[in-house]
Amino acid sequence: MKRSKIIRVAVQLSRFGLAALFLLTAGAKVAIAKAFASNVGELLSASGFNYARWMWPATVAVIVGEVITALLLIVPRTVRLGALCAAVLLMGFAGYALYYVYVLHGEPLECGCFGGIIASQLGVKTALRNLALLVPAIVVFFGYARRKRDKPAPLTEPVAA
Repeated sequence: MKRSKIIRVAVQLSRFGLAALFLLTAGAKVAIAKAFASNVGELLSASGFNYARWMWPATVAVIVGEVITALLLIVPRTVRLGALCAAVLLMGFAGYALYYVYVLHGEPLECGCFGGIIASQLGVKTALRNLALLVPAIVVFFGYARRKRDKPAPLTEPVAA
């Protein structure tokens, strides 16, 4: 197999894999919305925010952000933007997990990252998983190339001298 073909396959697998992952996690969070919002509230409270006020807006923002990122990865014109959004979300989640453990010295908390599908405590393991998922996001961002369509015919023909 040619190198360019391998790269295209890796990019497409990464692209649709990330989109599926974000749709899966968003759907799982919706399925346990109250429990996930409660976890978000605990995290906000530990960070010094008014959890009662920000719990639901933050919960909705995370879920909507994941859905938008997945859609951006699916639509051909917005794939690179989707990869960038995926990287930002993954770094943000990883950064907050490390902040929670090392700065706030928070107790292990079931984050609900995958809803009730996969048990995952917020911490180093979660951060490392999210940072590992940056690899497919980087592959998509730098490897995705839209196919160039045939150039449209010029509106006027050049004038011969």
